[in-house]
Amino acid sequence: MSLTLDEVAALIVIDLQKGILAIPTAHPAVAIVEHCAQLAHAFRETGLPVVLVNVDGRAPGRTEATMPAGPRPADWCELVPELDPQPGDVRITKRRFGAFLGTILHAELQRRGATQVVMTGISTSIGVESTARSAYDLGYNVAFVVDAMTDRSSENHRHSVENLFPRIGETGTTEDVLALLAGRSSR
Repeated sequence: MSLTLDEVAALIVIDLQKGILAIPTAHPAVAIVEHCAQLAHAFRETGLPVVLVNVDGRAPGRTEATMPAGPRPADWCELVPELDPQPGDVRITKRRFGAFLGTILHAELQRRGATQVVMTGISTSIGVESTARSAYDLGYNVAFVVDAMTDRSSENHRHSVENLFPRIGETGTTEDVLALLAGRSSR
């Protein structure tokens, strides 16, 4: 794994919300939330943008996969409290797999001068991958924190991490990113 951070790298946390975390995942969700919370705190401490994304809805096209019927709990879209959302965070509600299409995310990142996105969250092969593909197409450098994301399927997670992510970005761990951020604050 190799990972570098641009001068203005933005952390993007995908779908760490109560409804999504109620779904079984390949890796313990508690660890994913913990890593994302550590990263969000470190990015804020270094003055770098933190983007907290939740999902509320889906794209209108037909699919063979069906969504669960019936109403969702009232707190389904709420971000988990461990992320400790702050007033300076960028909050994005998406209605697609990726966080760029149909949202103001690109404009918010440009306004903050971000040239890189650091991807985390659930699910690796859908929300994280879709957002990362758009970021790459828009010209951002993309970094993936592979121990700060998971999927419903370990096979899907592994496929994204091993086969796709190296083609569109760099990979590393929470420890790698925290060390790079610590190095900045000691300058």
